[in-house]
Amino acid sequence: MEILISPVVSEKATGLSEKRNQYAFKVALKANKIEIKKAIESAYGVKVTSVNTIRYDGKAKFRYTKTGIVEGRSQGYKKAIISLAAGDTIDFYANV
Repeated sequence: MEILISPVVSEKATGLSEKRNQYAFKVALKANKIEIKKAIESAYGVKVTSVNTIRYDGKAKFRYTKTGIVEGRSQGYKKAIISLAAGDTIDFYANV
């Protein structure tokens, strides 16, 4: 199972990384905090001090078609906010 799906790069996540040394990642729905911590430490070579997780449900969507209203949901996801030890940083743009 792939634990880390992608880093979250947004204005809010960038503000967290600059002010609090915290980074956000989309992770697998079944991953727990211990697995997430090990995956981050092995992938980026940093020391993780804490992991906070948030589960987002998919939004309800509907559209009007010729045959009627089609209802559904977008896919939900899990987000992890990682706090790093002082002096450690993660550079997402190093591989670009």
